[in-house]
Amino acid sequence: MREAIGSTREGHLAMLAFSGLVAGSFSLGGQVAAEIAPTALNAVRFGIAAVIMGAVVWARGGVAREALHAPWRYLVLGGLFAVYFVLMFEGLKTAPPVSAAAVFTLTPLMSALFGWVVLRQVVGGRIAMALLVGGVGAAWVIFRADLSAVLAFEIGRGEVIYFVGCIAHALYTPMVRVLNRGESALVFSFLTLLACAGTIAIWGAGDMVATDWGALRPMVWIAIAYTAVFASALTVFLIQFASLRLPSSKVMAYTYLTPSWVILWEIALGQPVPAVLVLGGVGLTVLALGMLLKD
Repeated sequence: MREAIGSTREGHLAMLAFSGLVAGSFSLGGQVAAEIAPTALNAVRFGIAAVIMGAVVWARGGVAREALHAPWRYLVLGGLFAVYFVLMFEGLKTAPPVSAAAVFTLTPLMSALFGWVVLRQVVGGRIAMALLVGGVGAAWVIFRADLSAVLAFEIGRGEVIYFVGCIAHALYTPMVRVLNRGESALVFSFLTLLACAGTIAIWGAGDMVATDWGALRPMVWIAIAYTAVFASALTVFLIQFASLRLPSSKVMAYTYLTPSWVILWEIALGQPVPAVLVLGGVGLTVLALGMLLKD
């Protein structure tokens, strides 16, 4: 019992770190999304992330032969990640970082749905209410607290593109449990990253050749480095670590913290604080997190 409680606590700590690290990719990505093709940026970042994770795996004994059975599993997970991250940066070309982060908070609702379809994980009344509260808070931020925009259902193109990517991310969480056959989170993460890097490299080969890498300003390289190390290698490990210890709905519950983290990142990078009414929607997402995490 004590081991189970410790394991659960570690899963929560992993997702708390995950939410803060992911938020940085919204703020940094929003500053450079228009300067480099999403496929080119993500091919490089995941290539770097795979090398880093591979070095760690090699130092810890390498990949066991059993982990290479049914390699299609990593292609499925890597493909879902590829869709999510490419569409994220495509959406950030026009969607403000806080608004995109609000779209991200819709993933718990979709993840709970996929969790039921794939794993038959049942969502109780309180969790359903928390997902509804979080969804309302996310929608309020997405529509910029503009009631007329809500009534007209005016959603930006960037938000729509990113929402499609979030569907892939929501499916990814329960699929980790389905496809993992006892591999450690570290090895499983490395092989998933490798598959993701290969998928995006094939997908964006043309964009990579067309990119003038020498002309990119330093901020682009900072964004690539940050997303490769912290928002790729580390977060892939964290979410797989947590997915093996927590239900899908609780894993994705931490996405509700992302808008709050993004606001802090934006302030740190010199951007203005969002309007007070928008912050009300962020508050609802934090409330939803508390409801979801309560036993």
